[in-house]
Amino acid sequence: MLLAVDAGNTQTHLGTFRDGELVEHWRFATVRESTADELGAVLRNLLALRGMHLEMLDGMIVSSTVLQLRPEWVAMGERYLDGEVRVVGPGLKTGMPIRYDNPHEIGPDRLVNAVAGYDKIGGPCAIVDFGTAVTYDIVSAEGEYLGGIIFPGVEISMEALTERAAALPKIELGRPRALIGKTTIDAIRAGAVYGFAGMVDGILARLRAELGEEMKAVATGGLAKAIVPYCDSIDAVDDLLTLTGLRLIWERNQS
Repeated sequence: MLLAVDAGNTQTHLGTFRDGELVEHWRFATVRESTADELGAVLRNLLALRGMHLEMLDGMIVSSTVLQLRPEWVAMGERYLDGEVRVVGPGLKTGMPIRYDNPHEIGPDRLVNAVAGYDKIGGPCAIVDFGTAVTYDIVSAEGEYLGGIIFPGVEISMEALTERAAALPKIELGRPRALIGKTTIDAIRAGAVYGFAGMVDGILARLRAELGEEMKAVATGGLAKAIVPYCDSIDAVDDLLTLTGLRLIWERNQS
């Protein structure tokens, strides 16, 4: 089985694939100080919950936006797995031409999402990832990575609001009761949900005006389900998009 690891700033998403099909996946909070042994212990325990074990994994591919965790994941794979370990970055084939001034600046998760999004849509697309940041990654009709857009994420924005405005409480993101809040909590929740939904629709409208109405938008990321129901411009939601992209890149690097 292949182990795909998407180590993000807030959450780490793991998935196992057999013959190209997803077998199981898990999410847990990213701990930047984790060592290779600690990551191995977490992985072993998660596998055990589904009746699997480390010896069943014969390959691993990692995408990590947390620089200090990349060598730890590699060390974990080399120490505990009996198979090849690959990291998304320079030297790894993606099958996607990059039209970016400095390709090394592209976050590995963004490139992985672009690969998976184009494979899913088969045409021009924008992948909107609702994570620590809200990122847009744009792919042309010819399958070229054109560039992207980055905006502060929902949780970061809400934390900044309560930190800078002492009278406003910290709240959990949830479904607004109405557009017009009748309490402070309702008002903040409506502002976060409808505000980000409006931002997404506005940016996608500009992208379609520039690239053509045939461009499709795919949403992914941990907070997509909280915002996408209030958007008018998202064509599909795929919570497993990044794991799928990792699997595709792995396959494209097999001799």
